[in-house]
Amino acid sequence: MRAKGIKRTDERKVAVIGLDCVPPALIFEEKGNDLLNLRSLMDHGMWGPLKSTDPPITIPAWTTITTGKDPGELGIYGFRNRLNHDYAELVTVNSSHVETPRVWNYIESTGKTSILIGIPQTYPPFPHSGITVAGFPTPDLDRVFTHPTQLADDLSALIGGDYITDVRDFRTDNKQRLLDDLYRATTRRFRLANDFLIHKPWEFFMMVEIATDRLHHGFWRYSARDHRLYVPGNPYENVIADFYLFLDSCIGSFLARLSDDSTVIVVSDHGARSMKGGISINEWLISNGLLHLREQPSIEKPLSPEIIDWSKTKAWGEGGYYSRIFLNVKGREPLGTIEPAEFNSFRDNLAGLIENMTDENGEQMTNVVLKPEDIYRACRKVPPDLMVYFDNLSRRSIGTVGTGEIFRSGNETGPDDANHDYEGIFIMTRMSQLRSGKQKGTRLENVSCLDITPTILQEMGLPVPEDLGGKAVDPDAPYENAPCRKVTKQGLQEKKDISLPTSTQGFSPEEEEIVKKRLMELGYM
Repeated sequence: MRAKGIKRTDERKVAVIGLDCVPPALIFEEKGNDLLNLRSLMDHGMWGPLKSTDPPITIPAWTTITTGKDPGELGIYGFRNRLNHDYAELVTVNSSHVETPRVWNYIESTGKTSILIGIPQTYPPFPHSGITVAGFPTPDLDRVFTHPTQLADDLSALIGGDYITDVRDFRTDNKQRLLDDLYRATTRRFRLANDFLIHKPWEFFMMVEIATDRLHHGFWRYSARDHRLYVPGNPYENVIADFYLFLDSCIGSFLARLSDDSTVIVVSDHGARSMKGGISINEWLISNGLLHLREQPSIEKPLSPEIIDWSKTKAWGEGGYYSRIFLNVKGREPLGTIEPAEFNSFRDNLAGLIENMTDENGEQMTNVVLKPEDIYRACRKVPPDLMVYFDNLSRRSIGTVGTGEIFRSGNETGPDDANHDYEGIFIMTRMSQLRSGKQKGTRLENVSCLDITPTILQEMGLPVPEDLGGKAVDPDAPYENAPCRKVTKQGLQEKKDISLPTSTQGFSPEEEEIVKKRLMELGYM
């Protein structure tokens, strides 16, 4: 297998700074003018919006970024997935569910070393040639969340306090406590990254800062003028802008520690937008005679298998920043009610009903309904039958039952004023070109999460596997904007000479419950 477009003989290092949930407008437009370090990277490199995955959520987007495979190929459609077609509760994903090589596996197979900090879906940490400090969702610091294991004992001394894998309880009215936690977590993560940059060997370095996502969910309405709750002159109006100035200074400190033979990539997995409210998908299905409960709950509660009358039910849904809908098909589900021959027509009719939904004021909504086989190159494991973005991602999906309400102005697990959006950011700059001032900034279009792994491999002079879904961004060539991608069906071909570690187990039952509760609090369920 030959690397595409590689002309250099020198080896380069690549450092990736991941920023969760950062939308293009906050960096590339006027709002980002004061972000001197990020703007310097743009001025001397290549940059543009990054098309997220479908769905545009933390997992699977970061896993696509680090594998070059789409969610269907990965068989990872959200934080929680069906293992089979029975009625058991969905299972929370962890590192053991990634069954294809990640970018550092390719890199390390050539004898190079990686440092990985805070990358989602790296818990439990696998043994590898380098260092891992696991990212979201990590149950708590009492677990083994680093590789090597003993590294965890050294973190507090290195960063001046406990390492914070994630900012907890961002759905809170105690905004000052939340803000303090955001600054503290980010300071300590970058402090750790800076120490490792200098004192640990590496050719590939990747960190992900998740505090930006929590910042947006906690403070979006205070500065977004299109938000229904925005009040001019409120005391938190500049919180997001101020945090980005702080974040930019952290990035500047990081960049100062990179040698000239390093390429830096700044990437976010998806964007953010104002949230109007939520749609109770299961209440809607009940009202349309498609979901039947054994009895109506007296209080709001999650939909669980034991309260569903499966003999009468045709469909049920999951909550989160988008909705997944599953159909109850004879011969596929244990108590299926939809004849297999009627599956396609039933699903098409249901998709049409959702697309034609009107809101609480009787106005047409802009719901987006997707069929997995239409958007993925392959569909592994158990995909949802339909995926729904309510009101074009301006409303979240609420999966609970018991209220009888379909339209909700708030959120069932606490204040949250932002939903995810379709585009994140991409910036790629060689430090030698930044410091020499030779390269002028080039805006790119149509870069996607699928392109990041091929780009990293090519920049390091390594082969790009033919079965990856994206294309590499090449700073050596005059870049023509990548064409919009069409789904190309292909067989699942894995690179045979990359051996993946098999010793790490997934979540224990106790960890599964801890993470499930955490995901409910965060709004991913």
